[in-house]
Amino acid sequence: MTQTETSNPLSIAVLGGGSFGTAIANIVAGNGHDTRQWMRDPERAESCRNLRENRYYLPGVTLHPGLKVTSDLEEALDGCRIVFVAIPSKSFREVVQRVAPLLDPGTMLISTTKGIEHDNFHLMSDILREETTGMRVGVLSGPNFAKEIVADHYTATVIASEDEELCSTIQKVLHSETFRVYSSNDVFGVELAGALKNIYAIVTGMAVALDRGQNTISLLITRALAEMMRFAEAMGADPMTFIGLAGVGDLILTCSSDLSRNYRVGYLVGRGRALEEAVAEIGQVAEGVNTVRLIKHKADELGVYMPLVSAIHAILFEERPIPEVIRDLMSGAQTFDVAYSAKP
Repeated sequence: MTQTETSNPLSIAVLGGGSFGTAIANIVAGNGHDTRQWMRDPERAESCRNLRENRYYLPGVTLHPGLKVTSDLEEALDGCRIVFVAIPSKSFREVVQRVAPLLDPGTMLISTTKGIEHDNFHLMSDILREETTGMRVGVLSGPNFAKEIVADHYTATVIASEDEELCSTIQKVLHSETFRVYSSNDVFGVELAGALKNIYAIVTGMAVALDRGQNTISLLITRALAEMMRFAEAMGADPMTFIGLAGVGDLILTCSSDLSRNYRVGYLVGRGRALEEAVAEIGQVAEGVNTVRLIKHKADELGVYMPLVSAIHAILFEERPIPEVIRDLMSGAQTFDVAYSAKP
């Protein structure tokens, strides 16, 4: 990756040993910053140090020589004023609780996790605020497959925060000739979009498994965006955020490629696998599976019309046959196409 070298190197930590955390750590190290990547598993951290490669998540990708990999949390965080948190949602709070006493006041905490806490409806930025005091919080989200980032495919993402200086700093830290960072002040909308799109990747994976064509995929993606915007408005987010990179950009990416774990889960279920078997075969966290239950419950509570979410929930958790669910979807009310207009 062609980097943008900095004349003012910073000490930066990336928490998480997965594919996206590794991709971000490689960018930051390549830009000349003192970069530490923390991995929970000491053996995996040692393997990455010795082989200079994260063989489990990004095999064949050489780690930047300046990237330090450690399983020692204190060592990773020492002196860092920017911390990227790339931890799956089910473990996010527990890790942040461990991290909180080790942080200096005013540290920039940037979540890269696209999910919702399983036991309630807390997004990752909510957890960062609840478990720490005096930190500057942001969210990084967009159409970003880690494998394509490290392969130098042109990529853009969004840093969202009400803190303009934080956004500007992260833009500089991550910018390279192939990686571009846009900013937003709608933290909730950007983060909600990243969580919601995972659901719809499951249904497009099912459609492909059933040999449906591009007409069907286009239908699903477009109506998914309409559902996302309705839900966002009901939750108090700006629905216009969803027409940007973090919304429709990420939705198109996740619903169109078998690099998406959620898409692959949907594909396997569409081919007749049980949900548990599909998740086990993927071998990595598919955040959309947990998110389906949470969004279905919240949509019912708020009275938000989300027929695709209801359909996915029926297939995954109510054991309803896919053909029956499809018939119900196609026989439902034919509503107005575009719910938002620029006209007064």
